[in-house]
Amino acid sequence: MRTALLQSSGRPGSVVENLKVLDEAAGRAAAGGAALLAAPEMFLTGYAIGDDIGRLAEPADGDWADTVAEIATRHGLAITYGYPERDGDAVHNSAQLISADGDRLANYRKTHLFGDFERAHFTPGEQPVVQAELSGLTIGLMICYDVEFPEPVRAHALAGTDLLLVPTANMHPFELVAESVVPVRAWENQMYVAYINRIGQEGEFDFFGLSTLAGPDGVARTKAGPGEELLLGDVDPAFLAESRAANPYLRDRRPGLYGSLA
Repeated sequence: MRTALLQSSGRPGSVVENLKVLDEAAGRAAAGGAALLAAPEMFLTGYAIGDDIGRLAEPADGDWADTVAEIATRHGLAITYGYPERDGDAVHNSAQLISADGDRLANYRKTHLFGDFERAHFTPGEQPVVQAELSGLTIGLMICYDVEFPEPVRAHALAGTDLLLVPTANMHPFELVAESVVPVRAWENQMYVAYINRIGQEGEFDFFGLSTLAGPDGVARTKAGPGEELLLGDVDPAFLAESRAANPYLRDRRPGLYGSLA
C-alpha cells in the first residue's frame, strides 16, 4: 500500500487554509498512487495556538470530519489527520482515520501528553490501542510522544498492527526520536511505522521535520529533511510477513517475567 506523508505545519490558526493544504496534498498523493495520506499532529488548527485550541476544538464527527471525508472520497484515498477533539468539557489531542469512502474508521486520543503546554490544554486519552482495517492491513494510531514509550508500541504489535501511523509535532533538540527511536520501534515490534512531523517555528517550538516511514527491518523507506515535503513510501505485506517469520523478538518474549514492569 503506497502511503503518503505530508510534512507541513500548514497555516497555524486557520482551519480553512489547512483544509486547502490537505486537499492539495491529497490530489498529489493520489496522483502518485497513494492509498493513504497522513498529516501531522494538530494539523487542522496548528499546534502552538494557545487558548484557540479550546475555541476551535470540534467533536470527532463535526464539520471538519465531514470536509475531510469529502476530500478523501473526491481523491479516492484514506486520510489520517491530527486535530483538537472536543468531548463535552474535555479537549483531546486526537488523530482520526477516514476511509476513501468517507467513513470514519478510527479516532485516537493521545495518551501521553508532553510538557506543560499540552497538560494545560488537553485531557489525556485512556485507550492505548486503536486500530482499523484498511486495504488488507491493520492500521494503528498513535501521536508523537506516545511512540517514545516502548509499552504502547509493543501493545500494538501484540494486537497485530501492521502499520502504525504517528502524527507528530516534535521539536529541537529531539531529532534522535525520528532518526533512531522510530526505526528501532519498527524493528523491535516488526511493523511499519510512519512518523509525520510538523516543520518550522511555531510559538516557542521549533519543529524539525525528518518525517519517515520505517520498515520492520529498521530501514527508512522514505525520509524528509527539515522543510515542507510530501513523501511517498510503500508498505509491503509480503515483506512484513517474511520479516516477522525471520525475526524472533515477539516469539521469544517471556511475559511471565515482566509483570513488575506494570
